Amino acid sequence: MSSFIAKFDRLAGLDTESGSSLWLGRTAFVFLALMVAAAPHSIAATQIAWGCGTLATVARFVVARQRPRIRLLDVAFFSYFGWSVISGIFSYEPAISLDQLRGVALFLVFYFAIWNLRNVRAAYFFAVLMVVSCSVNLVWTPVERYIGRGVEVQGIAPDSPLAKALLYDGDTLLRADGKKLHTPQDLLDALRQHSSVRVLFYRPDFEFTVTVDSADLLPGASAEQQLGFTSWEKSHNWRSQGFYNHYATYAEMLQLVAALIFGLIVANIGRRREEEQTVRGSTFARFGRLFSSTPFLAAALALACLALLFTVTRASQLGFMVAALVIVLLSAKKKLLIAAFVVAIPVIFGGLLFLHESRDVGFFDSKDDSIKYREMMWRDGYRLLIESPRHLLVGVGMNSFQKHWQEWGMFDKGWQPMGHFHSTPVQLAVERGFPELILWLCVLFCLARIFLRGLRDARGKDAHRFGVLLGASGALVGFTTSGLVHWNLGDSEVAMVFFLIMAFGVAAARPPVTEKDTLAENTAD
Repeated sequence: MSSFIAKFDRLAGLDTESGSSLWLGRTAFVFLALMVAAAPHSIAATQIAWGCGTLATVARFVVARQRPRIRLLDVAFFSYFGWSVISGIFSYEPAISLDQLRGVALFLVFYFAIWNLRNVRAAYFFAVLMVVSCSVNLVWTPVERYIGRGVEVQGIAPDSPLAKALLYDGDTLLRADGKKLHTPQDLLDALRQHSSVRVLFYRPDFEFTVTVDSADLLPGASAEQQLGFTSWEKSHNWRSQGFYNHYATYAEMLQLVAALIFGLIVANIGRRREEEQTVRGSTFARFGRLFSSTPFLAAALALACLALLFTVTRASQLGFMVAALVIVLLSAKKKLLIAAFVVAIPVIFGGLLFLHESRDVGFFDSKDDSIKYREMMWRDGYRLLIESPRHLLVGVGMNSFQKHWQEWGMFDKGWQPMGHFHSTPVQLAVERGFPELILWLCVLFCLARIFLRGLRDARGKDAHRFGVLLGASGALVGFTTSGLVHWNLGDSEVAMVFFLIMAFGVAAARPPVTEKDTLAENTAD
């Protein structure tokens, strides 16, 4: 037991600590591990671990009388938050906008992680832990698709209760008053108990809820006859969402983790065999050898790409492709670049075909309703932004359009559903002013500069450090790319995964302190 604790303390960078500072550091490190493991699955568990770990981290700073070192990245991050506060104060709806600061403060996830990642070895360990944890939903996604879900109905009669609820052939009935539907009998039983039932259904590209009335049931001996359709089956066609509540959230998380995996794989290529055989007896070394091996990472990447394909989310797919290209270019491996292009061509064509079959749209389809909606929101955003100097400076305020959309003529004057601007740059500029967008770009620039410097230093010296930096660089580029058409920074689940991976990268960019530390980092697998 004492040997395990000693190894744990070395991994956590606490082997020189003592007393309450040591125990608080251990507590924070454990909660960071729980947060990293939960991030690809559950926002509730992730936030609980973050909150508890942050309390332990702050308490440790107080006990140890330590003060964090301030860098340019810190100035950019806190200026970004500060301008959000200013924008909230000058918002058209200050109460609503200031309440949204909870979402803006998610950047503190980065600081919780970076303050507890005291060496490169820990950064690599947590990067692998995130991949291993994410593999759970990566395996479940194709299994779930094979099993199927809900009740996909065909041959709906015009006078049936389903037709009167405006359901069509091919719709998949998912839930009745919040309870999952496995067979038509489940819906019939619910209708016999209540005069009306709220039914959640899936129609390619969206989920919606309608009301089905029991008074509209037809005579018949079977559930199909009484509900008024001829046949049904389990649906095998939907936009996968993992353990999240939305496919776009899942897709954005997947492209971040996929970039991290790909970076680790690329760094493993050409790695010296003697590096892989050092420190065989270490528990953490065995963990790394098993789950950071190229075969495991390749399998995880294949499943991540498959799951990303099943989300049928074009921006996230494009984000990962750009991230993968950047990772290959940063690796400076010419043969890998050629191989990547050879593999990418059939993969891209296969993805386009699957997209067309699943959503009946092309990758850049001007007739697609989701693209039309984005274009409408971008026009509204541009009009609001240039409408007055106040909007350019501090924006209209976060979520203030909820009460002012009519006077601002938004959402096609009410003919379109209320949503957001579907673009991180547009959302930041319109809601918080052009300076906020500049400050966010400064954050991204500082992160990119740190990663590039770290890559130059780690190239050819430390495969693990190099892999984490490649993965973090790809995640940064992919997140920025998909953010052009997704408000991914405003998605709490995605933002937390993003800030965690950024912390892995910044921690890996630090040069090893001693020769002994370098050896430990090089053999952490």
